[in-house]
Amino acid sequence: FKSITFDNGSEFADMTKIKGCQIYFAHPYSPWERGTNENCNGLLRQFFPKGKSMKDKSKAYVQQATNAINHKYRRILQYQTAEELFKQYISS
Repeated sequence: FKSITFDNGSEFADMTKIKGCQIYFAHPYSPWERGTNENCNGLLRQFFPKGKSMKDKSKAYVQQATNAINHKYRRILQYQTAEELFKQYISS
């Protein structure tokens, strides 16, 4: 990765130690600074609505949602899927 943008959660504090990658922290309450992340959140919400418990979701349902998201063609990835790009990355 050339760069990663995190929000300001304390869980990301140690991420500044990542080598070989420019690290940025988005300003509070500025979701437009993390557009790809917000888009992914929207994809997740299609399967896991905000405010609803995940306790009743089976492993099979979670796997189905994961597969659907990973096989979705995305403009940000030049109309490839996340899985296709990941496979290209690990094979190089």
